[in-house]
Amino acid sequence: MRFSFVTLFSNLIKGYFSESILKRAIEDDKISIDFHNPRDHTTDKHNRVDAPMIGGGAGMLMTVQPLVDTLSKLKKDAPNAHIIFLSPVAKKFTQNDAKRLAHKEHIVFVSGRYEGIDERVIEEHADELFSIGDFILTGGELASMVLCDAISRNVADVLGNSDSLSVESFEEDILEAPSFAKPLNYEGNEVVSEFLKGNHSKITDLKRGLALCKTKYFRPDLYKKA
Repeated sequence: MRFSFVTLFSNLIKGYFSESILKRAIEDDKISIDFHNPRDHTTDKHNRVDAPMIGGGAGMLMTVQPLVDTLSKLKKDAPNAHIIFLSPVAKKFTQNDAKRLAHKEHIVFVSGRYEGIDERVIEEHADELFSIGDFILTGGELASMVLCDAISRNVADVLGNSDSLSVESFEEDILEAPSFAKPLNYEGNEVVSEFLKGNHSKITDLKRGLALCKTKYFRPDLYKKA
């Protein structure tokens, strides 16, 4: 699966893919990443990609021409590319979105900067818009990386053990149950004794109960659905 990042600051993203699971996924040709800088396509004689907002307002906007030319070239080279813009005004990204998008062959993430992107670019090229939460970042690169990570984990064979996907939070509208590892007793704080007895049916029931308790405390909105 191919991921393309349209960004003015590719170095903010590259390092994330140089370690751990996603590094191995790239080395094993499960996923690939590439970068496209709108500044490389600007026709402005000063190499600018931003301009003041029409109608007033603080800050600058990323302008139409560099982004449209960048995305048009991407679509010409890869007609099946699915273009996603990251924006705080968009719908919130969920685990279901990650699973659905993992079946695409090519996703393009467009990261805004300054005060955002000229709306005409979004209207012309966006297949989907996503937000990662009700807060504002200095740019869309972090949000792009969040989506890429979440989607990549659901691409076949990226994770060493695909069974781990089925027990994670949000798979059943409840949070994942508490987990424990050795030592069994750490400074008098012991793991749940039922986990040690080998009765997998009881362990499954206990984990579900603990997951519901956790969900009720941290996410009462999900608990009502569950």
